[in-house]
Amino acid sequence: MSEKAQTEKRAQLEKATMALQELRNEQTTLIENRQKLESQLQENELVDAEFKLLSNTARVYKMIGPVLVPQDKLEATANVEKRLEYIRDEVKRIEVRLEQLANEQQAKSTDAYKLQMELQGVSQA
Repeated sequence: MSEKAQTEKRAQLEKATMALQELRNEQTTLIENRQKLESQLQENELVDAEFKLLSNTARVYKMIGPVLVPQDKLEATANVEKRLEYIRDEVKRIEVRLEQLANEQQAKSTDAYKLQMELQGVSQA
């Protein structure tokens, strides 16, 4: 293999390694976001469970800034249910993207490994 071909292979290997690192960085960010969403999901599930224990005539308050403002229980329950639905959808979206990233990482890793083996084979010859 010529010197020019080796240089091209090294450039391809570096590019593949950088792409793999970018995928890992995105994966780390998504995992952090998923953890935050799961924490919010648990909190909202607790609120939803508490609302189910309340009677329909119970008073519910919402904190707006430093003030507690009365809120209709049905409205508060609907808000929590919408929030739960949104959070669950976001968690699903992140899970799908994480699966895609895993597949992309596998492909990039295989490509980088092949390039590395080609370069090692050349340097050993």
